[in-house]
Amino acid sequence: MQQNHRHEKSDQGEHLHHAPVYGLGLIGAIIYFISHAEGFIDGLIGVLKAFVWPAVLVYEALVSLGV
Repeated sequence: MQQNHRHEKSDQGEHLHHAPVYGLGLIGAIIYFISHAEGFIDGLIGVLKAFVWPAVLVYEALVSLGV
């Protein structure tokens, strides 16, 4: 029974190595959008865009591939 528990932990650890890459992209996007904002609302919308840009990127890539 302990073997199954150890296996579950190793599966979770495999996904964690992508988190720093996503985090750096998120921070970079926030800095980019805020630096180009002309007001508070634009900055707030920029922060929201920073969270959404990976999904838009994948969607556009799939559309261009015709999937």
